[in-house]
Amino acid sequence: MPKKKTKKPKKEEKKPKKKPEKKVKKKTEKKKEVKRKPEKRHKIIKKKIEEKRPEVKEEKIEKPELIKKPEEVVRVEEEIEAWIPKTSLGKSVIQGKVTDINKILESGVKIKEHQIVDRLVPNIESELVLIGGRPGKGGGIQRTPIRISAKMHRSGRRYSSTAFAIVGNKDGIVGIGKGRGKETRASIEKAIQKAKLNIIKVPRGCGSWECECGEPHSIPFKTKGKSGSVRVELIPAPKGIGLAVDDESKKILRLAGIKDVWGRTLGDTGTRFNLIKAVFNALKNLHRYRVGK
Repeated sequence: MPKKKTKKPKKEEKKPKKKPEKKVKKKTEKKKEVKRKPEKRHKIIKKKIEEKRPEVKEEKIEKPELIKKPEEVVRVEEEIEAWIPKTSLGKSVIQGKVTDINKILESGVKIKEHQIVDRLVPNIESELVLIGGRPGKGGGIQRTPIRISAKMHRSGRRYSSTAFAIVGNKDGIVGIGKGRGKETRASIEKAIQKAKLNIIKVPRGCGSWECECGEPHSIPFKTKGKSGSVRVELIPAPKGIGLAVDDESKKILRLAGIKDVWGRTLGDTGTRFNLIKAVFNALKNLHRYRVGK
């Protein structure tokens, strides 16, 4: 007899376990919680400030305001105080024998210490000439007061900066000087010191036939100067004309105390060194003729 096939019992299918539903907070609830936190902090900070306010008021003491001098003026005063003269002219200035810079310039004695000028001309001012350049935003050159140059060595490039300064008291005394150093600050200081050693007296007057006021607002007569390829001609102008020259030449004429003048230039005036030297040479040439008082 064939054996009867017995049916195997079906395996029970495992049902997938349901994951516990996460509680999702509503957006409105989140907003409420965010709003509550800063409100509490704000109240605590406000209470602390209110508690401290009376203490701060009691501690405050009103002090009189002090007038501070600029750093440059203080530095120059310190240099003059610590100055030990080495030349006979410097010693006579410290002793009080020489008190006028005009007498030194008229006698033709060479000034070898810049502290002499600082002591006798305390109101002297300085300006830098824009001799350097870098590429501008829309092309061309953007002028800068410092010119940086590089020299190639075995160890690499070595950079140095050059400055060109003008000094004057806006009352007939003016000078120019060039300084060079590894740092910009050092080059500017050297340029100003050299300019103080090269000061000259500029004769002024009213040489224009249109004005004839007799006041020292212009130059007494026409003068010429040159340096390199640049030629400069300065012509006396009547009152109200102003300085009819370029921006860099205005600096030296303004510091010399000249208010009205016409100018004419020839050559490569883009080289600012030669341009300012030519103007300075023209002012020097005013001493070729004597000017009546």
